[in-house]
Order: sequence, then C-alpha cells, then structure tokens
Amino acid sequence: MLPLGDVIRRHGISFHSYADDTQLYIAVSPDETDQIDALLNCIVDIKSWMALNFLQLNQDKTEVLVIGPEGQREKLFPKLQHLNPCALLGHFCTFKKTLNFIPHIRNMTKIGFYHLKNIARVRPFLSQASTEVLMHAFISCCLDYCNALLSGLPKKSTLNLQLLQNSAARVLTRTRGREHITPVLESLHWLPVRFRIDFKVLLLVFKCLNGLAPSYLSDLLLPYQPSRTLTSSDSGLLSLPKPRTKTHGEAAFSHYGPRLWNSLPENLRSAETVDIFKGRLKTHLFNQAFN
Repeated sequence: MLPLGDVIRRHGISFHSYADDTQLYIAVSPDETDQIDALLNCIVDIKSWMALNFLQLNQDKTEVLVIGPEGQREKLFPKLQHLNPCALLGHFCTFKKTLNFIPHIRNMTKIGFYHLKNIARVRPFLSQASTEVLMHAFISCCLDYCNALLSGLPKKSTLNLQLLQNSAARVLTRTRGREHITPVLESLHWLPVRFRIDFKVLLLVFKCLNGLAPSYLSDLLLPYQPSRTLTSSDSGLLSLPKPRTKTHGEAAFSHYGPRLWNSLPENLRSAETVDIFKGRLKTHLFNQAFN
C-alpha cells in the first residue's frame, strides 16, 4: 500500500494510513472549491490505481465526515454531492452541533445490557473467574469503545454507562441491588467509567509525547515554556491553551489532555515505557476514585 501515499501526495491532500484503512482530510471554507476538486481528483486517481493493481474501492465503506458549524456544513453539502455521481462514496456522516454523543452512549448501553442479560442467565453455571472473562469480553469493550471521545462530558451524560458497569459488577459478584456498589467496584479493581475515560486520554498524551501517536494528535501538544527559568521548566508539563468556547473548547484533546497531564505527579509523567506508565496511571486513578 506504500505507493498509495504517492498518489495522494500528488494532489496535496493530507492523509493518515492504518493497516487496512486510509483517511484523507482537508480544511475548507464554504466558498472554496479548489480543495474539494482536489479531493475528488484524488479519489478518482485512487480508484484508478486500485483497478490497475487488481483491487477495488469499497463504496459501502467509503464515507465523508463533515465537521463544522451547522450553517457552514449546509453550504458545503451541495458541493460535496458532486462526489456521488462518480459512484465513489457510499455515505455522508455528520456530527450534531451539540457533540453530546448521547446516541452513541445510548447504543453502547443497549448493546451492553443485551450481553449482560445473556450472561446473567448462565451465571449460576459459571465460576466467578469464567464470568469475569465474559464481563471483560462483552461489557468492558462497550465501556471502552471510543471512550476518549467522551472526555469533558457532564457526569449525567455518562451515567448510563456507569449503571451498566454497576450492573455487571452485581451480576459477577452476586451483589444485591440495595447494597452499595462502590466497595464492589473497588474489590474488583474496576475503574469507574469517568476514570476509564481519563485513563484513555492520558495514555494518548503519553504516546504523543513519546513518538507513538499520529502527528495530527502530537502536533496539538506543546511543552510548557515559562517566561523565566523555573524549577518547573524540566518537569514535563504541557502548555495549556485557552479555549475559545467553554463547552466544546475545554473538552477538546488539545486542552483536556494537557490539563489532565499537568495534574499527574512527576514520577508518572517521567515513566520510561508504556507498560510502566499504564501500571502507575491505573494505581493513581484507582486511589483517586476510591480514596
């Protein structure tokens, strides 16, 4: 797939490649057409390149994601429709302007409780160790799926995910509904949902600072540079940008990530490897959650 990068670079389009997936991305204003034309020509060339190499562009999995204010997005849609006559794109996706992820959380909760109900049916025939394996396979994956996107949301937004985790803990330990759940989560060493979200965000920050993350994330983080030499100059702190808006700006990775990172003790920020960092971070968040 390496030659695919050369095809994309010829059109001046930014991109990021995964094992079996390639993302193209541009920044464009509603009154601009050059970038959209470049994107169209790039996709046409990609389709031709794939045909020459006995490959096929999967139309059902080729999507356009438009992010921006609602009024600006609507102005852009007619121009993006020019992509469809070429039979290149399967779907158009948009974020709602509130970015509250309520539909996503509702869907994950529904899937999680469906699996939990099935596990509860066979729980009498399973050992606790076997049940815990099922909980991690079917419930933890729902709680952790894209959970970094939920950073900065109000506590009430993730309440249903926390209820799912609480119910899973009750089924696993056979705890009655009237008994307090916090000691149960602590005994299982399960981080509550809010702390699992912060864990994922902080892990991303660590990878960004150690060359283990894509550049479009790493470029958002800048080291803290005090106006004069201080003892904090070499402590691994990050610059905290001032958000333009309180609701969305403070939840952005460029702000939320550094804010969490700067609150960590220095021995955590200076961890040598990912595994060491993850171990120390879980211990730190565990103490915060249950102390």
